[in-house]
Amino acid sequence: MDKAPLYRKDNTTARGSRPRGGEYRHRRNTAPSVKSDVTHQGMGRSTQRGRDYTPLFRFLLSRVGSNWESTVAEARSRLDHSEPIFWLVAVRDFDRRDYVRIGEASYYSGLYVDSGGILRVVNPEIDHTSLEPACACCTHTFNGVRFTKPAPG
Repeated sequence: MDKAPLYRKDNTTARGSRPRGGEYRHRRNTAPSVKSDVTHQGMGRSTQRGRDYTPLFRFLLSRVGSNWESTVAEARSRLDHSEPIFWLVAVRDFDRRDYVRIGEASYYSGLYVDSGGILRVVNPEIDHTSLEPACACCTHTFNGVRFTKPAPG
């Protein structure tokens, strides 16, 4: 049985979503622009849009306390590329973070692999009650749960 991928394609049909990129006539005879997160593979329709890796982050958090080798093998088999795994999981000691910010207002527990090959949380004391949002206009979440502290000001 094939398992579902651990990412979602960007929802470009949702209300309020704007198309990425522009028409060719607005790009010709201009200076080269900064490369965006949209990967162009030639002209035409073979454009890879952004990905939402929330399912991957939930998967990794659900595997805390389990064997790293089997966890990373399953995650890699269900992803388009393995780089997003290491946004949360620190390979080296100095890369460890108590929490990791993904996007504008989504925070997740920092993870690491201990000497026994077990996936662990860097700081299990941190939760949605201990973090404070940066602004009142956004919904800030920690591991998918909304912050409980009010925004400053």
